[in-house]
Amino acid sequence: MVEQASAWVESPLQMLCAVEAHHAGLLGPKTAVVPRAGLRPLKATRRELRSLDLPEGLELAEPRERMPRRLQAVGDAFSGKVQLRWLVSRPGRIVIVDDGLATLRLLELIAAGPFRPLLRARVRSTRLRATLGLAAALRLRLSNVCIFTALAVDDKLEEAVREAGVNLVRHDFAWLRSQPPSAEGPAERTVVLGTSLVRNGLVHRDHYLRWLTDLAASEPLAYYPHRREDPVDVALIRERPGITVHDGGVPAELTLRGLDAGQRVLSLPSTAITSLRVLLGPRGVAVEPVDVPEDWWTSRAAPALRSHLTGVSG
Repeated sequence: MVEQASAWVESPLQMLCAVEAHHAGLLGPKTAVVPRAGLRPLKATRRELRSLDLPEGLELAEPRERMPRRLQAVGDAFSGKVQLRWLVSRPGRIVIVDDGLATLRLLELIAAGPFRPLLRARVRSTRLRATLGLAAALRLRLSNVCIFTALAVDDKLEEAVREAGVNLVRHDFAWLRSQPPSAEGPAERTVVLGTSLVRNGLVHRDHYLRWLTDLAASEPLAYYPHRREDPVDVALIRERPGITVHDGGVPAELTLRGLDAGQRVLSLPSTAITSLRVLLGPRGVAVEPVDVPEDWWTSRAAPALRSHLTGVSG
């Protein structure tokens, strides 16, 4: 009897990339993708994926409160629950799928050496949490780790990660590209992806809203909110003339597959820029990063973070 692999996902992008990892053969012939319960964007993404021709041997399981006992794949390597599960399990094969900027943070920590705790950026950590993060980093060194990513990783960082004993596997959304485009895309020529930078306190709200208002004064916009965008901000954007706000939650990689040549996507720094270029470039759709002007940044956005975000959208 073939053992079924389990992938625990906590975001829409993680869910999509877990499907791609199964399609790429990294998880074995049978995989259950288990979403964390209580997250509306995961429900919407699961529903969208189930409407497509899923790879053979893949099951999109019902959402659960608790992660499976045996984990072969995860998206959030900084989750305390995931790290605890690693520590109480025997070292084995671990596949880590894309989770946006957090994936680049993970690669940088791995490259920096075995004694760098696996902790999120910009989060003040307790001594206990730092100890858990360090133990998780050391456990990864004893495991057969594969990071499965569609993100752009510079050669120096990739070399350092491989020297640390971690296998870096690239993908270009081969399964998703094999699916027919979504039936309907927005009618507007310009699509704007929402951002979490405002809610995270890194970009001034009034500057961002003014930029959107000025764009919409020139042409109609289709706006796709970020799943962590403040609902109050989304409501304000919805009131702006010329802007049509679409339901958020499902990854842009899924919802924007139907865009046609001549349309374009604008986005502040985001890892979605890389994946959308892979998916939409062959269709003649321009995916354009928007640089954040200096006066948009708040005091919480340290120079190193600004530089990192700028590199993401290059």
